[in-house]
Formats: sequence, C-alpha cells, structure tokens
Amino acid sequence: MQTHIAPRFQNDPSVTEADAILRSCVHCGFCTATCPTYQILGDELDGPRGRIYLIKEFFAGAPATEHTLEHLDRCLTCRACETTCPSGVRYARLAEIGRAHIEAEVGRSALERLKRRLLRAIVPHPERFRLLVQLGDACKPLLPEALARKVPTLPKPKPRPTAPQATAHPPRRVIALAGCVQSVMTPATGAALEQILGTLGMAADVPARAGCCGALSLHLGAHSEAHDYMRRNIDAWWPLIEAGAEAILVSASGCGSMVKEYGEALQNDPDYAEKAARVAALARDPSEWLMEHAGEIPFVAADRGTVAFHVPCSLQHAQRLHGGVEMLLQRAGYRLTEVRDSHLCCGSAGTYSILQPVLSQQLLDQKLSALREGEPDCIATANVGCQMHLQNGSETPVRHWLELCAEALAP
Repeated sequence: MQTHIAPRFQNDPSVTEADAILRSCVHCGFCTATCPTYQILGDELDGPRGRIYLIKEFFAGAPATEHTLEHLDRCLTCRACETTCPSGVRYARLAEIGRAHIEAEVGRSALERLKRRLLRAIVPHPERFRLLVQLGDACKPLLPEALARKVPTLPKPKPRPTAPQATAHPPRRVIALAGCVQSVMTPATGAALEQILGTLGMAADVPARAGCCGALSLHLGAHSEAHDYMRRNIDAWWPLIEAGAEAILVSASGCGSMVKEYGEALQNDPDYAEKAARVAALARDPSEWLMEHAGEIPFVAADRGTVAFHVPCSLQHAQRLHGGVEMLLQRAGYRLTEVRDSHLCCGSAGTYSILQPVLSQQLLDQKLSALREGEPDCIATANVGCQMHLQNGSETPVRHWLELCAEALAP
C-alpha cells in the first residue's frame, strides 16, 4: 500500500512504525472474512481493511471525527485478522498506534473518560476489584433481572489442593502470575496449576509484588501506566529469574500474550529493555510447558464426559498456540466436541463487554450457540475473561482447562 505521512507526524517514531505496517498491507480483504465485528455489522469500516484505511487517511492529514474513533473502538483486538492475513500485517499494533493518536485529537465525552478511568482504577487492583464485586453482589436484589445476571459472584473459599510431594530435591522452579481478575474470581485456576506442577516435581513461585500484566491500561490508551505495571512485574520476577527459574507460566491467556510482548513494549527503555526481552522469552502458556511433560502427568484413566473447548483469541491468534490444550484434555479422559466457528471471539475481549455491551452480547450469543451444539457436560476455556463472560450466559458450567486436568490426577 502506498502511503503519505503528513508533515506534522513525520518526526513521530510511532507514526514511522505505523507507516511501515501500513505499507505491508496489500488491501486484499482476506481479513474481513474472519473479523467478528464485520460479520455482524457488514460495514467495511468495521472490519480490519476499513480501519486500516481510516488510520492511513488520518496520518496522511485527513481530519478525524467521533465516528472515526467509534469504528476503531468497535475493534475487539482479537487479532483473528492477523492469523488470516497472507502479508503478515501487524494490525493490532497499528490499531493501538492509530487509536492513541486519534483519541488525542478527537477526545472523548466526560462519561467515556470516567468509565475508562474507573476501569483502570479498580480492575488491576485485586482488593478494590473484590470489594466492587462484593458490593455488586449485595445489591443484586435491587437490580433489574437483566442487569443482575451480569453481576459476577465471588467464588466460595475452598481448601487449596495439596500438591503431591515433589520427587526431585530441590524441586525445579517456575514463576506463576496470579493475575488481578483471576486471583479474585477464579483462584482455583492457580491452585490447579500448582497441583499439576507438583506431580512433575516442580514448584511455582508467585511473588506478591507482581500484579496486573499491564494489558488493561495499554488497551485503554494509558501507555505509561501500562509500562509501569510491566516494570513492577519485572522487578518482582528478576531475583527469581537470576536464581534459575525455568519459565514464567501465565494461566490467563490474555495476560500471557501481554507478557510475551514485554520486550517490544519496553524496547526503548534503557533500564528495562534487556530484562523485558528476557522476561518475554521465558513467558509460557501452561499448555506449552505441560505439553513438554505430557507423558509424565499421572492422569487416572477414565471417561470424564464431553467438553466443548472455547479457544480464547489471545491463545489462538495472539500467542498462535493450537492443539495443546485439546491434547491435554483428551489425555485426562475428556471427550471434545466440535465447535463451529471456533476462530471467532466470544465478545469478552478485556473491557470490551463493558464498553461495547451490545456487540459483545451478540458475539456471546453466537459463541454459546456454537458451543452448545455438541451438548457438552462442561465448557472449558483458557482465559478468565472468557470464562466469566461465557458463564454469564450459560447454564452449563464454564471452567478453566487446568482445573479439569487437575481433577483427573491420581490421588
């Protein structure tokens, strides 16, 4: 694609990067076939090719409007278009740069600014988030039924499973990220990971100082804040890395895709660039790590029923991981159903379900319809956001695949 950058942008490094991405696009339109919002709205400007055109024209000097920003905001950043693109266009990075510049020029309403500020002030902080959920749960009787269904309920405390005794002395060690939302809403996920690792003679360190991965702030345009979260995590993990931690396991695939990009995010930080690159190289989804030891995991042979696996976009499109979770579930004794249009987003997408509730609900309805076709006993996924979003509309239990695998271990 030919581009022209307006004089006011020519000394901006981020626009130079965007220009290189724009030039890699051949405008073939293959991406529209897998874009969830284009499938629903049928508007060229609500698909990747149209959004690329809007960004291209803006950097060429065309004025941006609220409608320009609206089309960019409707993007889920699911990255299905990147999986489809034959030219390797880095659409998510381009959208991030374009949205930041256009938002700075157009601005947002006071209400929209407040929404984003509250999300950034509450969600990345587990204690604040827990308090908000408790408050919402207490107010459920006062809410309309449709709204009450959307308010999550804190899980009841359960005894933490005791990991089997490690066979190696001292045990091999990895780092695990508890996560902000996951640590509050689905703590059983982290417990399941530790239990499985214990059967392999491994131990997980979960530093208390580590917290939000930074993805929420980054996607809401607060780049400096996101980088601060990344630096805090690197500082928390670094002593363990120097002590020989073999990997950083991130069981929420959305957070995992962010940690794997720390090196790029902090590449211009003289104090953290090298450390960030090292952290990104160590980051693994648990399915990657456990697949290397799949034959050693002591699963008890049994038919454990049917499972429909929803593959989060962050796992299949951002991390480009395919088949590992499915194979581990099958080894654990679960029968997997076929899921139609498994490449499409469920509509969770971080804060998307809050900021774009109508589109998010349509995507949720479509996804649940596809997942139910195989009449599964359980729906499994690999990301806490997807898990909560799917459970809001499903009577079938929705669980993290690690929990299912942990239940299949020998006692």
